[in-house]
Amino acid sequence: MKRTVLVTVHTGRDAAVDTARLVIGRLVDAGITVRVFDDETEEIACVGAEAVPNTSDALDGAEIMIVLGGDGTILRAAEAARPAGVPILGVNLGHVGFLAEAEVEDLDAAVDRVLEGRYDVEERMTIDVMVRINGTVLAETWALNEATVEKRDRMLDVVAEIDGRPLSRWGCDGVICATPTGSTAYAFSAGGPVVWPEVQALLMVPISAHALFARPMVVSPESVLAVEILPEAGAGTLWCDGRRRFDVPAGARVEVRKAETPVRLARLHGLEDTGAPFTDRLVAKFGLPVQGWRGRIRF
Repeated sequence: MKRTVLVTVHTGRDAAVDTARLVIGRLVDAGITVRVFDDETEEIACVGAEAVPNTSDALDGAEIMIVLGGDGTILRAAEAARPAGVPILGVNLGHVGFLAEAEVEDLDAAVDRVLEGRYDVEERMTIDVMVRINGTVLAETWALNEATVEKRDRMLDVVAEIDGRPLSRWGCDGVICATPTGSTAYAFSAGGPVVWPEVQALLMVPISAHALFARPMVVSPESVLAVEILPEAGAGTLWCDGRRRFDVPAGARVEVRKAETPVRLARLHGLEDTGAPFTDRLVAKFGLPVQGWRGRIRF
């Protein structure tokens, strides 16, 4: 059966579009069917690619989705790839690019690995998110990195809940509920811990909370997290992965739990800096100083 690959790109950058054309050209020359989202087709303008609607149906029968861009582009691609169960191979054309598997300088080798089928698939936890008020569901969505309840015009007044029990009341700018994958994103910027991707856990990180007890928390992946905005408080906003926005009125609650459907990421074989321990990724992405390290001393 003929192999099918979908390629998507951050079309706002000329260099990224040029890179997409190179990737598509190589795949087509190798006899692979290449799909491109129809809203990117005109800008990419690459001969041999098939235009498809920007939905999860575009990935029917696809083997892998190659995403050229930064973490934002990969998060956008995950909206289509997750329900289809198709793995994402991210090539970083942005800045930090924690979700990407390869850097742009490794592009040729990365395409080689796809052509050779030399990659594994890793599953990343996602979360289901629900907004309720007085028993009425206002919104249902999901996230790979985090769900964040944020203030609008003034500070939020919230009660945090874990497993159906109240934990603390905070006057704050917001509360982040994150996955291990999201621990290096917004939650990290807000002072949360870095959690290794293979650890099954959920994080709750208050943002600029005026309270004695306002530390980041790591809880069981089976826990249910909730943030209630007090009825007399101002309304808030729910952001999921910084992409999907929902209004959260005063008196509403946002519930977060582990989802059944993961996001699947492709991991390549034999590329420098890929398949490396997560410690090495942290050092490389954040430019951490490790000079003077000697390793284990052998006697």
